[in-house]
Amino acid sequence: MARAADRLHLTQPSLSRQLRHLEREIGTPLFERTTRGTTLTAAGTALHRHALLVLRLADATRDVARAPDHMARDIVNLGIPQGVPPEQLLRALAEVDKRLPYTAISITEASSVEQLKLIREGQLDLGIVREPPSGSLHAELLYDVPIGLAFRPGHDLAGKPFCRLSDLDGLRVLAHGRRQVPVVHDRLVVAAHDAGVVPLWHFAQFSESALVCAQAAKAEAVVLMEHSARRLLPDWPWLPLAEPDLALTTWLTWPTDTREAVREVADVVSASLRSEGGFDRA
Repeated sequence: MARAADRLHLTQPSLSRQLRHLEREIGTPLFERTTRGTTLTAAGTALHRHALLVLRLADATRDVARAPDHMARDIVNLGIPQGVPPEQLLRALAEVDKRLPYTAISITEASSVEQLKLIREGQLDLGIVREPPSGSLHAELLYDVPIGLAFRPGHDLAGKPFCRLSDLDGLRVLAHGRRQVPVVHDRLVVAAHDAGVVPLWHFAQFSESALVCAQAAKAEAVVLMEHSARRLLPDWPWLPLAEPDLALTTWLTWPTDTREAVREVADVVSASLRSEGGFDRA
């Protein structure tokens, strides 16, 4: 304590009072005081480690602020849906790095519904979504991805080049719940109703656990985009839904009132993804 007070240019009683005030403020003892000296408690050790991290971050913040203009990087937060083919996104990020060297991208993986909420709350700058953006959000149409189904190996439909909605009548079909993918849910249910087709729907919220959910539901088919089906259910043949021809539209969206760096990233990402095409799940 004496050495610490000396380094801080304080008297030892003054330092002791400040430490006791800190303990009262935090609500737990930070020091074990004995006749042989003072040691940190477990809480004191945890606080010390956290304080060192905060100080390092503070130092880094000053370094960023003092960096020359040519080294400063504006961070743009981009939302992506689950199941994005990584090679397509990596190429888009490489284009951003090449064309906008003073801009850095931070990625958040979230569903379309979650992304739209985060954008409206100001926690995301841009989002790749498959829900129609509305209100104060600007939306740029990228492409459509066909809706299809992965069929259980050995199923009668597994060897066909495509399937019709009428083929699903009476089949046990696993699909994303409305809360997760409203567009797919609504369009499929409405189309089946209008056609007089009655699949045995099993709606669930899933992403990486498609096979487990399919087994639990005893599903004969799972509604998935092609890329996701190839990755999550590699042994289940995937067929596009040909009648009716339903597609999932993909948008790039951002607030209409945003900074220039976001608009620049939007232009580069949009051009790259349009040339690639084919994200495969909302």
